[in-house]
Amino acid sequence: MATILVVDDHTDIRENVAEILSLAGYETIEAENGKRAVELAKEHKPDLIVCDIMMPELDGYGVLHLLRKVPDTEHIPFIFLTAKTDRSDFRKGMELGADDYITKPFEDVELLTAVETRLKKQTLLQEKFKQSQQQSVSHLLQDWQSSGLLNLDPDSYSSTVLSKKQPVYREGKHPQYLYYVKSGKVKAYRMNDDGKEYITNLYGEGDYFGYVALIEDRPYDDNAEALENTEIALIPKEVFLEQLLNDVSVARTFIKRIASEVKEKEDRLLQLAYDSLRKRVASGLLSIHDKLHKEQGSSALIELSRDDIARFVGTATESLIRTLSDFKQEKLIEMQGTRIRIVQPDALRKLLY
Repeated sequence: MATILVVDDHTDIRENVAEILSLAGYETIEAENGKRAVELAKEHKPDLIVCDIMMPELDGYGVLHLLRKVPDTEHIPFIFLTAKTDRSDFRKGMELGADDYITKPFEDVELLTAVETRLKKQTLLQEKFKQSQQQSVSHLLQDWQSSGLLNLDPDSYSSTVLSKKQPVYREGKHPQYLYYVKSGKVKAYRMNDDGKEYITNLYGEGDYFGYVALIEDRPYDDNAEALENTEIALIPKEVFLEQLLNDVSVARTFIKRIASEVKEKEDRLLQLAYDSLRKRVASGLLSIHDKLHKEQGSSALIELSRDDIARFVGTATESLIRTLSDFKQEKLIEMQGTRIRIVQPDALRKLLY
């Protein structure tokens, strides 16, 4: 059963909260002030902390601030128990990383519901975060939507239908939406000073995109356009940010995954700079398959023009065509007109090492 640290300088209130939680089957630890709370949290690493705000020596804000600075305690869910109901107090706590508030006086069921909800969400987040190490940010959002951690149902919002080569957004424009691909395919790309195009990402059915500019609140530094007839749901910026930032644990996990995605993009740039053409084409084909066709399995056909594959790989189209011809002769791939099927994915991966 979960262990909960109860922090309050009023003995009656602290013991009452601890008793309610104990009767519900939780193990409780009590701290009579903020300093003691920090010590006990570091020592026992409880599953959740219920903490009063107004305390002598070190208030609840101070407790939360100190615990969020320590790796062993930064992820512990934190619920404020307080008589303060001013909106600025709530905002201050949430900015510091609080997960929830319970205002005094409260009903037993209100306390138990908040604790149970937070513990369930934390367990789900931990499970999803382990899975997310192998997921793109887009797939992480899909997973959170399906599990109820976020409510970003694309069918609840308006959508737009784009024909091939129609823009979704352009570099320099300010973001207004989180985008979701309901059908079709989208490419994100940048142009160099010579006007050459480099494809930075690909999105297929079920993918969310456009979230980085929303999080950073800055204009787009790339372009996005449809690769074929595509339907895209438009989730308003305010809805996405409210959903994401309303839960500190969700926001923290999401931002960490974005950081990992940035690292992956940096690694890809290094590959483009130093890897051989064969390695780059092999990596590009595998990446395109995973981004656009993974759900279809090994029989999926890559339906991307040679020019777009070359722009994704970072080479001339003629060089790409010669390398694809070599892969075909080596029976690593099959080609049906302009479409490509990866026949031996494991052998293709071996080229990367």
